[in-house]
Formats: sequence, structure tokens, C-alpha cells
Amino acid sequence: MTGTEPPSDVAVAQPGLRAGLPELPAPALNRLDVLTARWLARQRSAHTRTAYRRDLWQWADWCAAVRLHPLTARAADLDAWIIEQRATGARGRPAAESTIARRLSAVASWYDYLIDNTAADPEPLAVYNPARTAARPRIDPDDSSTVGLDRAEADRLLQAAQHESVTSQALIALLLLTGARVGSAIDARVEDLGTDRGHRVLDVTVKGGRRRRLPLPPPLAYALDRMLAGRGSPPAGPLFLTPSGIGIYELYVYRLIRRLARRAGIAAADTISPHSLRHTAITEVLDATDGDLRRAQDFAGHADPRTTRRYDRRRNQLDNHGAYLLAGRFSMADEPDDD
Repeated sequence: MTGTEPPSDVAVAQPGLRAGLPELPAPALNRLDVLTARWLARQRSAHTRTAYRRDLWQWADWCAAVRLHPLTARAADLDAWIIEQRATGARGRPAAESTIARRLSAVASWYDYLIDNTAADPEPLAVYNPARTAARPRIDPDDSSTVGLDRAEADRLLQAAQHESVTSQALIALLLLTGARVGSAIDARVEDLGTDRGHRVLDVTVKGGRRRRLPLPPPLAYALDRMLAGRGSPPAGPLFLTPSGIGIYELYVYRLIRRLARRAGIAAADTISPHSLRHTAITEVLDATDGDLRRAQDFAGHADPRTTRRYDRRRNQLDNHGAYLLAGRFSMADEPDDD
């Protein structure tokens, strides 16, 4: 492979990055393809690569729709994209502020990569990062916009999954009982199953490419065993397969969860996502442990306890307000003295 050939195993820039004006000469277009492919390839997690690719293509598609070349965009153009996402989003529904922030972060990373790698060229591909100066959404660190399930809804979702197939049951149970991210489930492999001091376990890849060991409660382990037995107990390969026999992917999991949610009569069926199951799991751990933040943080694998607090439904309940605690500690008359 020469220095101008893109890596063969990574998708290069799609037409959206080439659309609009001004036209770029062929060498510059090829350089754009190469650098975009390498920017994606440098991400350690396959799930992150997929997310970054999708976010970049959404920005490129918007640019093509308004006849703007991404390499000539300015902060005002990113602001216009933000405004449109708040109005209609990518699928006709307003995008969450956290989603918009994530997309801007991905696009900003791409511009930085182009700037860093072509600064010494006679004609750099980019010299300015418009995503760095755009009006980024401010995310409330104490709030989560993810739609969660209550305990009854989670039970009905598991029942719907059980009625559909053993694979659906095992997948939904893994997400609900372990709080695993969808990317970890997608990347999980049969050879990652094992035992540890009497526990059935599954080693998964989490954010940042780290490995984490998840214990498998007996009902979940049994469902996985039944699923694999139905496939002839393969010694290796993707842990979860679609009915057509390929490894599961994110859109497949989204569609599965929403289909099962509709079958289970869940009111928010059209707005829940795979992350809703993780949200539900963390929230239920907090409830079950009387708000034990450290235990819930360990369960979720959060580096920052403030992230875990976003899932704590108890923190805003007036019953738990510190004013009642202090009223019992300090001496105060029930009625004021008459003057």
C-alpha cells in the first residue's frame, strides 16, 4: 500500500464529503479520503468507529443538501446545522442535546485531524475548525434524557423477548441484567465466555477499548447456553447472530428492542433505545441498594460518580430532602413566641 492509498478495511469518505462547491482537484480528494479513513481507523473501538462514521456522514449530507463544501464551512454553518437538528433531527424528530453534542465532538475531531495532518502541505485541506467555535449545547451533568423503563415494563419486555426467540431473550437479558452497552453486546464473542471462582462470566470490550468481566446470573447463563446449543455449541465466533446468521449490529438491536417494546405494550416503545436498558439497569441497582452510589458506579463502570448520579431517581424526591434531616437535629420551637 502506498502513502496515498486508503486502508482497505476501512470505509473511505462517502460522496457527501465531496459534494458542493468548490471542486477539489483529484489529489486533494484522494488525500481527504485517505485521512478520513485513517481518522476512523485510529479509534480503538469498532462501536466508536461506527458512531463517528455515522456522525460525520450526517454532517456531510447536510452540507450537500445546502450546497456547502465541508472544508469551507464556518462556525455559523455548524450553528445552522445545530438549529436544524433541534427542529427536525436526523429522522424527523428533534435530536437530544446530548446527541447534538456528540455529533459536534466527532466532527470537531475530524477537522482537527485534517488540520494536524495537512498543515505543512502547500495547500492544506483545512486550516480552521468551525466545530470548535460553534455554539455547542450545554449538557446538564445531573440529567439524562434517555427514556428508561419501570420494573413492570422491563418484565414485560423480557417476556416478549422470551416469546420471540432464545436469542432475543438472551440479548435483552444481557442488556438488562448486566447494564452492558450495546457496543459490548455487538462485539461479544463465544470465546469470551468463561468461569471465574464459580461465576459464569463474559469478558466484554467497553469504552476506550478496555476489557471488563461481567458475571452472568444463572437465568442469563442458562439462556446463553440454550442459544448456543441451538447453534451446535460453536467454540468461537460472534456470541449473538441475527436470524440470517450474521453478527448483530446496532440498527438490528434498535429495531428488535422497539418491536419487542410495542409487543409488550410499552407506551414509549417508539422512543426507547438499547441505552434505555442500561439506563433501567443502573436505576434499578440504585433503587435496590437504597441509593448506594459506589455500588451502582462499579456496576455501570463509570469513571466519574457524577455520571452515575444522573440515574438516581431518589435525589430529587422531597421525602429525602436534607431539610427534614436537619429539622430533627436542631432545636426549634414548633411555634414562634408571641411578642
